[in-house]
Amino acid sequence: MPKGGRKGGHKGRMRTYTSPDEIDAQMKAEKERKKQEQEAEAAGGVAPNDLTEEKLGSGSEDSDDENSDRRRAGVEGLIEIENPNRVAQKSKKVTQIEMDEPKQLSRREREEIEKQQAKERYMKMHLAGKTDQAKADLARLAIIKKQREDAAKKKEAEKKAKEAAAAAAKGMNSLSMK
Repeated sequence: MPKGGRKGGHKGRMRTYTSPDEIDAQMKAEKERKKQEQEAEAAGGVAPNDLTEEKLGSGSEDSDDENSDRRRAGVEGLIEIENPNRVAQKSKKVTQIEMDEPKQLSRREREEIEKQQAKERYMKMHLAGKTDQAKADLARLAIIKKQREDAAKKKEAEKKAKEAAAAAAKGMNSLSMK
């Protein structure tokens, strides 16, 4: 059967056919690989049927550890990788996850919390009158309070003077009538 699909491939390339010699070589290599696998399984004491049952898996916890020891599929089984940066991803179980650890905050979250705490500290000091702004506000309030007291005294003095003038005028009216 020709490779390359129905239309003959990309941009007019010619179809390539697998020669009978290549097919025979591939089949021999496949047989040798299967024979080596069977010998390895027999030496390891694991029957081929057991392997298929373990691959299907019963969902047990021990099968995860055994999977890493088994033959790797594809090119991974042929090439041994020695990459120190490569990290094998292991799935964590719900029981292994520690919920007691405090969540690491991002920089923005941490700065926002610090900003709120600084604002609260400032407000406490402001209410206690220890900040410069609070001192200035208190001084301004004292000046306004004194001005209002002076204005109230002046108003009261004017009211008394007015009453005295009204009383004097009344007294004059009553004397002139007699």
